[in-house]
Amino acid sequence: MLFNSISFAIFLPIVFLLYWFVTNNNLKFQNILLLVSSYFFYSCWDWRFLFLLIFSTLLDYYTGIRMSEAKSVNNKKFWFWLSISVNLGFLGVFKYYNFFAESFAAGIANLGLYINPWTLKVILPVGISFYTFHGLSYVIDIYKDRIKAERNFIDYAVFVSFFPLLVAGPIERATHLLPQIQKKRTFDYAKAVDGLKQILWGLFKKVVIADQCAEYANMIFNNSADYSGSTLLLGAIFFTFQIYGDFSGYSDIAIGTARLFGIDLLRNFAYPYFSRDIAEFWRRWHISLSSWFRDYLYIPLGGSQGGTWMKVRNTFIIFLVSGFWHGANWTFIAWGFLNAIYIMPSIIFNTNRNNIDIVAKGKILPNLKEFISILMTFSLTVFAWIFFRSENVSHAFYFIKGMCSFDIFTIPSYRPMFYMIVLFFCSFLILIEWFGRESKHGLEKFGWKWRRSLRFLFYYFIIMLILYFGGKEQQFIYFQF
Repeated sequence: MLFNSISFAIFLPIVFLLYWFVTNNNLKFQNILLLVSSYFFYSCWDWRFLFLLIFSTLLDYYTGIRMSEAKSVNNKKFWFWLSISVNLGFLGVFKYYNFFAESFAAGIANLGLYINPWTLKVILPVGISFYTFHGLSYVIDIYKDRIKAERNFIDYAVFVSFFPLLVAGPIERATHLLPQIQKKRTFDYAKAVDGLKQILWGLFKKVVIADQCAEYANMIFNNSADYSGSTLLLGAIFFTFQIYGDFSGYSDIAIGTARLFGIDLLRNFAYPYFSRDIAEFWRRWHISLSSWFRDYLYIPLGGSQGGTWMKVRNTFIIFLVSGFWHGANWTFIAWGFLNAIYIMPSIIFNTNRNNIDIVAKGKILPNLKEFISILMTFSLTVFAWIFFRSENVSHAFYFIKGMCSFDIFTIPSYRPMFYMIVLFFCSFLILIEWFGRESKHGLEKFGWKWRRSLRFLFYYFIIMLILYFGGKEQQFIYFQF
């Protein structure tokens, strides 16, 4: 069930009405409804993988309790490593087994030995990377004595499988979400209205920006040998907006939907394309994943407490693991490695915390230095996304080689009227988000000083664009991760 589908447009109001008007604000019934709805939502993808989700939930619920009851350190470690091993084992088998098998076969082929590796003919369970990380953070926090094990299975299961975040995040923490699940919730009209606005903006970013950019990005990347350097550059820019509109759009819909039920999810994007350096970009892009790796991998490795070598080593580990988390392909590892190279000067010279505040805060426009910094950071990001989008590393290099040819200074040759329309809407996105960059999402305060009629006219305009461009349901990019 896609957020941008008719089925979800029917599903959400039904759950909303049952949640607020049938459960009679009974917390137990509300949580049971959320759990049943979440399992139904997930089973719409493939009901067979619902059992894998339930097994993972039961495993972490049980091992969490056993760790809390452990009488010795060794017993606690046993249950901890059992949970970690099984969770990562499932993730490894479904997501990475074929990659390792094929990479091993290709590696020994270079030595003159040829084998036909046995691979799995199974689809990747949607959302496995996300709900696995929910469980891992919970188990690690119990092991580190940061939280107590949850005894109410319904509450814990809702934490793992809450349907807005189930298949593509944000990656939640038990310390943040579980207390909200256990606390009595009452309907908040202002929060619900803001949630609807965030859903609307998320749908705009997905349907009008991401899906339209995808059409051109896919055509150009899939036929890169046929196009000029300027057209290839245009394709890279289209993908840059596609992945942002797609993933941040999903996050906006997820967070807005959760707010309809009185629940606040972790923020996942904070206008990353307005960043002034790569370090700031990674504080603003996929925040829940970046902070997860920081807290559960980077800091345990020593973080930045050691010398320069330790900081460099830990930074490379984080980015390579982050790249590999995104998918079983060398392109993602190359993408992670490239971003590690980008951020290295700020790590070495301790300038990675230079740009903490919002750019041009309280001003209409940035100054020249800020504008150049934003443009340079955006350009580096566009270049890195080429590896993320390419079929393989060789394709990425051929794409870059073609893009860097002399005809990069020519006018792009691919359907100029249509790509100009798409670029117009991308500019519209930039404009709205620039003026809303001090808010949690683009429409939170945009036009709030306008007359009510003018403000609603703007919302209707957004809705009409979504309906016009939304004829075909397109899957979200991060469902494959």
